Amino acid sequence: MVVVSGPSGVGKDAVFQYMRNLDRAWHFVVTATTRPRRRDERNGIDYLFLDKAEFEHMRQGKQFLECAEVYDNWYGVPKQQVKDAISRGKDVLMRVDVQGAATVKGLVPDALMIFLAPPSIDELERRLRFRQSESLDAFRLRIEAAKGEMDRIDEFEYKVINHNHRLDLAAFCIDSIITSEKCRIPPRHVEL
Repeated sequence: MVVVSGPSGVGKDAVFQYMRNLDRAWHFVVTATTRPRRRDERNGIDYLFLDKAEFEHMRQGKQFLECAEVYDNWYGVPKQQVKDAISRGKDVLMRVDVQGAATVKGLVPDALMIFLAPPSIDELERRLRFRQSESLDAFRLRIEAAKGEMDRIDEFEYKVINHNHRLDLAAFCIDSIITSEKCRIPPRHVEL
C-alpha cells in the first residue's frame, strides 16, 4: 500500500495521471469526494463524485478506510477498492492529504509513505493561482494549510519533488521507491 501525500496544488493528481501510463501492476484508488468536479475531471476515473447524502451513507456504513472534511468538502478512500486490489496481488496507490495520510499510517503501519513536495512555496502558490478553482479566501486558506503540511514532512519515509514540467521525473522516483521496497527485508505486510 503506497500513500502519496502533499499539500493542495502540489500535483498529486497530475503525477498519478502520468503514472497510469506506465505498465505496472498498480491499482490507483479512486477517492470519493463531495467537491464539485473540475472541468477536466471524469467521474469514476479521477474521483467518485458523490453528493453529501451519498457520502454520509458510506461514512455511516464504515465503507471508507479513511475520510475527512477538507476545505468544506468530504474526501474518502473506499475500503473495498483497497481490499479487492490487494487480494488480486496489486500494489495499491492512493493520494490523500497529509491529515488522511496520518490516519492511514495509524490504521496500516506498514503502508509506504511518500511526500510529494513542490520545488518551493512560491511555486505552489503559482500552481494554485493558475488552477483558478478557488475563491481568493479559499486560495489563502490553502496556502496557509500548505505551509503547515510542509512542516509535517518528517512523518513520511520518502520525499519526491514535483518539479515544473517534469511529471516523468516524479513518476520515475515513485516507481523506483516502490521497486526498491519490493526488495526490502523483511517485506512490508499490509493487513486491513
